[in-house]
Amino acid sequence: MPGTVKMPLPDGRYVDGVEVAVEETHERWSDVTLADGTVLRVKLAVLSAIRAVDAYDPQGNPMYSLNMTPVIGVHSVPANLKQKGH
Repeated sequence: MPGTVKMPLPDGRYVDGVEVAVEETHERWSDVTLADGTVLRVKLAVLSAIRAVDAYDPQGNPMYSLNMTPVIGVHSVPANLKQKGH
């Protein structure tokens, strides 16, 4: 089948998949407060999606594999943890 790639399923099998373009995404930030008072902002950015050919979940939905990357930013840091002079 032209244009297919191999994608892993949760059970360890590999099946044919087709890339599906990501048209729009609305990733939300999660704020993570650490014990030292630092607040980090994190989210996953979806780069691409692959839909399995002829593989479905128990509800009959097509299965997808996502290529994602984490995005991490420092939102706030207590003054005593900052480098002197900054």
